[in-house]
Amino acid sequence: MDSSRTSIAGTAVDEDLYIKNEQTRGELGHRMAEDESQAPTGPRKFQHAFWDPEVAHLRKIYFKILGMTAAFLVVAMWLFFSIYWGSLGETAEHVPNLKAYVVNRDGSSGEGLLGQAIVAAFEANSRGEGVAANQHLTWTVVDSGYLPSNEDVAHAVVEEEVWAAVVVNSDVTSFLASARSSGNSSYDPRTALTFYYNQGRNEIAANSFIVPYTTALLQSTLSAFNAKTNAQYFASVASGADEARQQALAAIAQAPQTVSQPFNYQAVNLRPYTKTASQAVLLVGQIYIIILSFVITMTHDFARGIISPFLRFTSYARMRLLVPLVIYIPVSFSYAMVNLPFKITFDAKYTYAGGFFLFWVFVYLGMAAMGLATEAMITLLTPRFIAYFLIALIITNVSVASVPIVLQPSFYRYGYGFPVFNLSEAVRTIIFNTKNRLGLNAGVLLAWVVLSMITVPLFTWLMRRKDEQAEKAKNAEKVVV
Repeated sequence: MDSSRTSIAGTAVDEDLYIKNEQTRGELGHRMAEDESQAPTGPRKFQHAFWDPEVAHLRKIYFKILGMTAAFLVVAMWLFFSIYWGSLGETAEHVPNLKAYVVNRDGSSGEGLLGQAIVAAFEANSRGEGVAANQHLTWTVVDSGYLPSNEDVAHAVVEEEVWAAVVVNSDVTSFLASARSSGNSSYDPRTALTFYYNQGRNEIAANSFIVPYTTALLQSTLSAFNAKTNAQYFASVASGADEARQQALAAIAQAPQTVSQPFNYQAVNLRPYTKTASQAVLLVGQIYIIILSFVITMTHDFARGIISPFLRFTSYARMRLLVPLVIYIPVSFSYAMVNLPFKITFDAKYTYAGGFFLFWVFVYLGMAAMGLATEAMITLLTPRFIAYFLIALIITNVSVASVPIVLQPSFYRYGYGFPVFNLSEAVRTIIFNTKNRLGLNAGVLLAWVVLSMITVPLFTWLMRRKDEQAEKAKNAEKVVV
């Protein structure tokens, strides 16, 4: 008999044997009643009400099974659901873990008035001044020589050196003064500052914290600075000669934006979260992959029970490893194909065909990593209890894939070595062109596969040895009889 089916807890075995014996006894009693006109000695099939005293012993087993299941579920909820709730419960408290740059290019050495005001405001914000506790990013002022061009700043954000960056562009204070004096109608206030962020890295962090906190800080800082610079400008105009005032008014008429909103900013989303359908493959789809691989595990457990008692251990172990790996191929490819009608951007980094097939490879690796884990554990837990491992597998993986791990307590750093986090990160690279860690992601997934290729044969050998000993004992009893 299949080792995974015989490695059941003692109480479960006793219940099975008891039910079987009671059913057999009932059938014998029924036949005796027919042959000898005697009352049946046990419960008869299809003859009793639920509360009939004759089935009290069976009813007791029934309630015991349901009660134990409810108890196990309650324990599982407290053990694992709290992990998921905890992964989301304190994200706002860890926002300062999001690092960002401020680059001041205003003036030859950053002496421009706007640049100084921005640097002072962002440094104060980084210290938590003027905001609720922990409701700010950590801003680091970096020398413009470290990131000589805005392309370098954008590259630092895309390569995940930081989560965001604000650049005070070159000589913006003097450009405003020149535009005011000349009445430059082409002056664009948004050229003063550039705010770079990477939504594709994590849309929750970008939409919930990085963009709203940074835009609020920019708006409040610019509003105060614009009011101050306008007051100074109008004061200087009012104190000037009549001819100078007339020239200033004419210039304002030609370029009203120089006083209505002297300085503004432009937000640049370097890696947009382009498709809402992407959420399906980044998080929910990962759960589906686990479920699909679990269905394969359960089906394989039932099917191999038919032939496994007749196989040598080496043949049986190879079957347990190779058959699921083969079945994962068409299933993972079908999963990848489902995404095609919804125009997932597989061409963000590679060609569309190349991105699609690379996506399929990672889906296969993810299915193998998590599917073989259930294949190993069903040997020890049996089909009766494997569902509890499935709950743990789903929750521990999903808990570290929705929000950045830096926004979670340190406990969740285990996620860097878990399949769903690495599969999700690989998918982001393929469909959003985020930082390329595909080699590391594939390595983690393969490590899980290798671990299962060790544990599946090991657990199978342990259970097979137990079955062989039981079979020898059974045969010895037959010989004695």
